[in-house]
Amino acid sequence: MMTIALPVLAALFAWWFATGAILYLDGLPRSTYRHSMMSASLLALPALLGLALTSHSATPAGAYLAFVCALVVWAWQEMAFLMGFLTGPRKHSCTPDCRGWRHFLHGVHALLHHELALIAGGVLVFALAWDGVNQVGAWTYLTLWVMRQSAKLNLFLGVRNLGESLLPEHLSYLKGYFRRRAMNPLLPFSVIGSGGLAVLLAWMALTPGVEPFQVTARLLLATLLGLAALEHLFLVLPVPLDALWQWGTKARPRGEATGLAAPRHAAVVVVKVEP
Repeated sequence: MMTIALPVLAALFAWWFATGAILYLDGLPRSTYRHSMMSASLLALPALLGLALTSHSATPAGAYLAFVCALVVWAWQEMAFLMGFLTGPRKHSCTPDCRGWRHFLHGVHALLHHELALIAGGVLVFALAWDGVNQVGAWTYLTLWVMRQSAKLNLFLGVRNLGESLLPEHLSYLKGYFRRRAMNPLLPFSVIGSGGLAVLLAWMALTPGVEPFQVTARLLLATLLGLAALEHLFLVLPVPLDALWQWGTKARPRGEATGLAAPRHAAVVVVKVEP
């Protein structure tokens, strides 16, 4: 029973804690950001080494360690974005009459450096685990990246819960790219796709005769996909996801931190486009 429950609980806790920790550090005074990024970098370097070492370990322990290492690398990317170190060359909102593809390209321009950093990080993670028997770290990073892109497209098309209250003041110009609407055509495919893949991985993990390493690896990824599906769903439900990370927003000035709704797979808010 613990073989099944432990990967699920571990992924849930890592997702919840990493998101809250990032929000907490982001809520501290900007004078602390450089120290936070230096500390995160000191953690990211051994995490990258861990990804290389665990790629040769097809054991449950190796799967857990690779999963955590990938989350640390992803958390570094999230902190760099939210703290303003890696955003994009565009530092202001569009004019009210900006529409369509022009507005979309402006949004991409506002996040360009962050997007390139995510891609570069993914290439590095896959290179470190290349030809290894344990690909959990690479697949974890890829899952986070794909679901982040899905979230951005859904936010571009419009959702009910924008999560804009989690944007720090120095990124407030990104609010100009947000759009609020009850639903968009892509969201059902995002929820069904990620949720369906989570169910498939869980089924593959629970098939009789599967090795413990595969059980752990598949359940970790299945839980992450399930959480991504849930977060996508919360984008349009009239129920905020904020309360889960109230402790992470306490470092913010009073009145600034009110909640989180955008996927944040250890992630947070992304650009959306107005009509």
